[in-house]
Amino acid sequence: MPINTFEFATKFTGEVDKQLNHKSVTAFMEDSGFKAKFVGAKTVMIPEVDMLALGDYDRDTGFAKGSVTVSNTAYTLTQDRSREFNIDREDMDETGVANLAGEVVSEFNRMKVVPEIDEYSISKVAAVAKAQNHYITTENYPIATKAYAAFDEALTATKEIVGEDMELVAFVSYKYWAALKSSPEIQKLIVTSDFKNGEVNREVKSIDNVKFIPVPESRLYSAYDSLDGSAGAEYVGGLTPADTAKKIHLLILSKDTARRVRKLEKIKIFTPDQNQDMDAWKFQYRLYYDVLVKNSRKAVPHMLIEDNTPSA
Repeated sequence: MPINTFEFATKFTGEVDKQLNHKSVTAFMEDSGFKAKFVGAKTVMIPEVDMLALGDYDRDTGFAKGSVTVSNTAYTLTQDRSREFNIDREDMDETGVANLAGEVVSEFNRMKVVPEIDEYSISKVAAVAKAQNHYITTENYPIATKAYAAFDEALTATKEIVGEDMELVAFVSYKYWAALKSSPEIQKLIVTSDFKNGEVNREVKSIDNVKFIPVPESRLYSAYDSLDGSAGAEYVGGLTPADTAKKIHLLILSKDTARRVRKLEKIKIFTPDQNQDMDAWKFQYRLYYDVLVKNSRKAVPHMLIEDNTPSA
């Protein structure tokens, strides 16, 4: 029976989306609270609300007059990423279309898509912290001896902004996390907590209600360059740490600091008979998204960065 490529592609797009929720450490950033509204192909409008604080009540004139200002800030999405690959007809026939295609798409998503999304998402938040000068360095807080002091400094600064009732997340390098766990000041404070990361509920370690998410070092740089995937050194695609990038060992943010807005995520599949270039199944994947931080949340993130990398 012939394969319905439309249903096939829809199924795989759904599988990719499911994997993003299960494998991505930044799945909790997926847009829900921003109520994003697109105007045109690349621009999304995000509502910003500003209001006055309390004033005195006057028994003659009544209430202190004020207003609520609602403005829509325009953000332009910048990440329009794609990849096309072909699987020879004979390879498909020998293995089975559904089995091999599912394995290829799953591996592509796990090894290439999810790491890039995490790298970009974390670096966008780190860039905000850097712009606000909300960072400390390993020069003053060596990981081996002052891991807890660095955490306490960053957490205190964050809570000065958000208070006690905001759910906080800490991305940490494995090196820093190992040092922090062995700090005598903190060993008895570590507890296991529930954490909703996108659509997935997980158990994570937490300290003082801060949920810790250990992250591979490759995803913890303050800035990345995009490889366009065309030719030469760029052919491999993905992201690579920028020359000015700093290694991040600790990044604390509130769960609502950033939102990832996806305008388009799509897989197109062409049979060998539809493929005009070669006798193979053709897969085309496109992801159009960005990570946005509201102006009202830009003061929240604080981080510990390595000082022996070039200054951004």
